[in-house]
Amino acid sequence: MFDEYPDILTVQDIMRALDIGRNKAYSMLKQNQIKSIKIGSVYRIPKIYLIEFVYKTVSV
Repeated sequence: MFDEYPDILTVQDIMRALDIGRNKAYSMLKQNQIKSIKIGSVYRIPKIYLIEFVYKTVSV
């Protein structure tokens, strides 16, 4: 799943992967719906966190 994406994703990567807009992506990150690592003011999302989010969302 998400083989074409790098192991560490940017906000733009999750926007493309989930087909969501910028505001929705940042909202999900700020609400910790998708776990992330914030370095300074920049979000980085390990791909495993995106995969966990998708599995959690689908199994609901």
